[in-house]
Amino acid sequence: MSRPTRAPVRLAALLTLILATGPLHVVPLHAQPSGSSGPATSAPALEKDKLTAAAPKGYLSEEATPNLVAILPPPPAGHSAAEAADRAMYNATRAYQGSPRWALATNDVADGGAALLEDYACVLGQRIDQTRVPDLMRLLDRARIDVARATRVAKRRYRRLRPFVGNEAPICVARTPELADSFSYPSGHAGQGWAYGMIMANLMPEKATQFLVRSRLYGESRVVCGVHWLSDVEAARTGASALVSVLLTDPGFRADLERARADLRRALGGEGTKPDPTICAREDAAARQPLL
Repeated sequence: MSRPTRAPVRLAALLTLILATGPLHVVPLHAQPSGSSGPATSAPALEKDKLTAAAPKGYLSEEATPNLVAILPPPPAGHSAAEAADRAMYNATRAYQGSPRWALATNDVADGGAALLEDYACVLGQRIDQTRVPDLMRLLDRARIDVARATRVAKRRYRRLRPFVGNEAPICVARTPELADSFSYPSGHAGQGWAYGMIMANLMPEKATQFLVRSRLYGESRVVCGVHWLSDVEAARTGASALVSVLLTDPGFRADLERARADLRRALGGEGTKPDPTICAREDAAARQPLL
């Protein structure tokens, strides 16, 4: 998808960010790459049509999707107390580099149903091969599309720069032009993680608390990683909660939820690989520690 030209907006926001950054070392924004990053166009049109037809679709229509621009407050304004708190959190969490919490944040960069299912292994008590739970994976993949659509509208409305833009402080992923040019508010990763936590809590209510704790850590990992402001993550949770509340009224989603419940029950009834106790201990320690 082509990205709208937004250089004047981005430059003004960047100048504000640079002036407020303090001791961090300022670097220029990466230039947009000259080549296209889209898929190759050499495949026959018929094959493209087949791929498009096979792609999963979300559950909600555009009309039924909650309007996050209306639900969420705008991101903190420049030079406000909330913006200062966001900046202080970003600066302070750079000290996590090289720590077990940094390692967890780096692991949590992966998104999607398969990645989150692996992240929930300590809650489930075993690692589950995604091929054994096709109905669960279909449910998560379709819900992910709804989360992404709702989040995208708010991101494009507010066009907030990510915290690492304009400074050289460490982050847990590569600094790419694509990441720098994508918007920050609300966090898509955190929204997806919180929505998945709510879905898993519906599938296994007896472990609802554990799923939501792990989903909270997944969202906070975006702050530790240095790619989102804390207010991005907090807004994402609110947005995801609104979205899942609407999903639960959709007959197709509810039917798939029951199929996924049976899927998960069968998978957990067999002999599965136990999660790495070191990873579980790392998650438990993170859950008991505040970000600062």
